[in-house]
Amino acid sequence: MSAPPRQAGFTLLELLVAMGVFAVIGAMALGGLNAVVGQETQAKAQTERLATLQRALRLIGTDLGSAEPRFVRDELGTNCEKPLLAEGRGEYLIRLTRGGWPNPAGLPHRGTLQRVQYRLEDGKLLREYWPVVDRVLGQEPRSEALLTGVKDAKFLFFDTEQGPGEWQPQWPPLRNAGGTVAGREASRPRAIRITLELEDWGQIERLIEVPQ
Repeated sequence: MSAPPRQAGFTLLELLVAMGVFAVIGAMALGGLNAVVGQETQAKAQTERLATLQRALRLIGTDLGSAEPRFVRDELGTNCEKPLLAEGRGEYLIRLTRGGWPNPAGLPHRGTLQRVQYRLEDGKLLREYWPVVDRVLGQEPRSEALLTGVKDAKFLFFDTEQGPGEWQPQWPPLRNAGGTVAGREASRPRAIRITLELEDWGQIERLIEVPQ
């Protein structure tokens, strides 16, 4: 009498080895997938950061490149604030009157001039503006955070009034400890250089020509 045929199959050891191989392959595949997802997330965040930075610089360039020599009257209509102010200290970095404020909604009786200022607060670069140029009692500026993660922001002003020109840390420029240069209150610099120091991308500079 012949022996019964052997049943084909896997031994327990072979199953354990196969399961171990599949586990290693699965772990490698999962690690690769996580790396791809992480890179995609990081690339998306960097792209959004770049778009935000480009928008902020574009808006700053539009504001500074549209500077107008328009003084600002106070609530009583007596004292006037200079068209362009930057003391390098205090509550704002720069304050100016700009032209070309668009009116896409076609609002009646709304001018094209706008009073704008930039401030640095808690690592945020803020752009603020007033709906009307001259001061209105109790009216606060509208504020927008253009950039976050800003360690420092500086404005320099290229003054060509005397000699070949030099960069001034404030505007109107100081002649001496006695005050500003005579007749410079309504003048504008030839160019403005803004330097932003970001926590993630370091130092970024932008040079903006100012219309005369």
